[in-house]
Amino acid sequence: MKIAEIQELIKFVAKSGVSEVEIEDKDFKINIKTPPRGRGKINEGTGVTTQMIPQQGMPMMQPQYAQPMAPAAPAPAAPAQEKESAEDKAAANYVEIKSPMIGTFYRSPSPDKPQFVKVGDTIKAGDVVCIIEAMKLFNEIEAEVSGKVVKVLVDDTTPVEYDQPLLLIDPS
Repeated sequence: MKIAEIQELIKFVAKSGVSEVEIEDKDFKINIKTPPRGRGKINEGTGVTTQMIPQQGMPMMQPQYAQPMAPAAPAPAAPAQEKESAEDKAAANYVEIKSPMIGTFYRSPSPDKPQFVKVGDTIKAGDVVCIIEAMKLFNEIEAEVSGKVVKVLVDDTTPVEYDQPLLLIDPS
């Protein structure tokens, strides 16, 4: 864009009453802003602020050279690792009851009724463990396995996704 064209554009924007114009091309970008009414003019002749920003590629990152760090001594975390691996082994034996749909998870049939299951309860296959509301329909979710409820993974009245784990069951 030539200087004469830019000046013509500035005059046009100043007369039109537009507060901001931005033009972008592959080689340049022009942003023209007029001051708010009631305030002083920024440029003497037009009352318009202009800003030309040349378009460039991404700047090159300068390589950062760091001092080599001394290798960290291994932390004595063996007991914690053993504990985690024991929990992982136990969790591997648990069966997840997953959400068959998207909706809202409820632990009880209504706010004044008791919860379907609690941690520590023993359930049988076919027992209702929760309700998922989807499009104003309340769908009872039944257990697929018998066992003991180890953990409830979702808070009451929270949204759930399809195939999201809801409960952990210990089938032993």
